[in-house]
Amino acid sequence: MINYGRQDIRQADVDAVVDVLRSDFLTQGPAVPHFEEQIATRVGAGHAIAVNSATSALHIACLALDLGPGDVLWTVPNTFIASANAARYCGADVDFVDIDADTWNMSVPELEAKLAAAASENRLPKVVVPVHFAGQPTDQEAIWDLAREYGFRVLEDASHAVGASRNGEPAGSTRWSDIAIFSFHPVKIISTGEGGMALTCDEVLADRMRALRNHGIIRDASRFRNESPGPWYYEQQMLGFNYRLTDIQAALGASQLGRLDEYVARRNALADRYDQALADLPLRLPFVRPENVSAYHLYVVRLRLGEMAKTHRQVFEELRDNGIGANLHYTPVHLQPYYRDLGFTDGQLPEAEAYGDDAITIPLYPTLTEEQQDQVVSALEKILDRH
Repeated sequence: MINYGRQDIRQADVDAVVDVLRSDFLTQGPAVPHFEEQIATRVGAGHAIAVNSATSALHIACLALDLGPGDVLWTVPNTFIASANAARYCGADVDFVDIDADTWNMSVPELEAKLAAAASENRLPKVVVPVHFAGQPTDQEAIWDLAREYGFRVLEDASHAVGASRNGEPAGSTRWSDIAIFSFHPVKIISTGEGGMALTCDEVLADRMRALRNHGIIRDASRFRNESPGPWYYEQQMLGFNYRLTDIQAALGASQLGRLDEYVARRNALADRYDQALADLPLRLPFVRPENVSAYHLYVVRLRLGEMAKTHRQVFEELRDNGIGANLHYTPVHLQPYYRDLGFTDGQLPEAEAYGDDAITIPLYPTLTEEQQDQVVSALEKILDRH
């Protein structure tokens, strides 16, 4: 089976992890702040807060932005469920903005129209979470302008977009947002096994998130509320969580970060090759805006079902039968049973629903060989009767 994604672990990664295993610290040592500094420097963010998953990063980011009961978070339905669930962890409500027909990112016209309607009903969102789907940055400047007009906070879910850029600005810089989130899951651009990171240029938000990832504990004596009885003293000033990343994971991430440019270049080269090989098939191929460089976490094709006799499910299952590890990213979040129970129904977000009806993720990862890629193309040609 040629899987849709796969990690790349090399001897340098193994050596970096072994060095930590032989050191004095397995967690809360020097490897985590070193990794944070490397990522922050790479993208130009002021602060980086490493945690044990991107979901955890989304959660503490929402808390740092004071999202809570009575508030609303808006995101897209075309995302992993964590983008929406983070709001529910905070007791907030969730609503969705439909996606752009070309990029499959948040539609700025849809967002603008929804904001105008919400303003008239005094139901504006507190936080908006655009998602850099498949590795392509969203139209952050326009979203940021709307945030200044309507007063909401912007939390970029850039989980797919480590190494991507827009108008030369690295994804994660938070030039056009309050906080950005990266994921280091094994199938993402670089990996720590499991892991995530929150980035911001706001020192107050950074301090809150550092405390929230570690049980709400403050160790800076200048910020204590009580008089310190001695050097052992610390304070829990908020209800936090154990969301810490280990030094073992950070060492792996720092090692992989050294190959980030190589990984993004290889993913783009493979995507270009797919673009050429699949151009004559009844498929809609990914579209990347000229001002963007996609990290190409995913390569998604959409079936032109009106031009074929087969169904979405048939094509998917036949790919699997031919040894191609196809997947779907994603079933629209608002159609998941949990969100249906909250009142969401079919027909509310037509572009995202149409996407979910015909999209298929095909294999793309740095160690995918051209021979394996040719197998994917041949399988699609055979299945779609264009062999």
